[in-house]
Amino acid sequence: MPRKKFDISTLPKYPDLKIEKRLWKKGFLNLGGIDEAGRGALAGDVAVAIVILPNISKLTRLLAGVRDSKQMTQRQREHFEPVIKEIAIAWGLGFASPTEVDQIGILPATKLAAKRAVESLAISPDYLITDYLALPDINLPQEKFVKGDMRSLTIASASVLAKTARDAKMRELDEEYPEYGFAQHKGYGTRQHREVIQKLGKSLVHRQSFNLKI
Repeated sequence: MPRKKFDISTLPKYPDLKIEKRLWKKGFLNLGGIDEAGRGALAGDVAVAIVILPNISKLTRLLAGVRDSKQMTQRQREHFEPVIKEIAIAWGLGFASPTEVDQIGILPATKLAAKRAVESLAISPDYLITDYLALPDINLPQEKFVKGDMRSLTIASASVLAKTARDAKMRELDEEYPEYGFAQHKGYGTRQHREVIQKLGKSLVHRQSFNLKI
């Protein structure tokens, strides 16, 4: 039976705490929100972040402006990155390399990065909520949500940390491979990036299994 299409008209204007409040009420206080960055890129790691936010009354005010990282400017993301880290009970990052993406595939590599992010935490989560990513290898109760980073402030916070961490790594790679322009396109398949690949070939940090044709 096909999955019922998600009604985007039901999305809140900004990510809120409706999902979190339901689960906090059930006693899941260390609620880990998970999101990724770089899944569709042609080069670089896939990054996953997990964030556990506190159940405090001023949380939405403190994080007003946090949303799906793709809807934020670089300046906004970099402003909120330290704010999220300061407010969070705990946060963690996990990465999977281009070689791992090539060896096992992008979805398994994303799940591997998520497992690494969870394992990096100083405090163990008691429940996971994800942006529609099922993590059967992580032995924790969990739910996946369509458009999770547009619905949950915790997942949106994770999306910001995943994006800023991955962007920082791509800027470092730009210093090693300046001819590819990683600092500008962050490894995604822009026309500029594909044209450079066609001219120079793939670097060691490109995903060899991805279709790199223009």
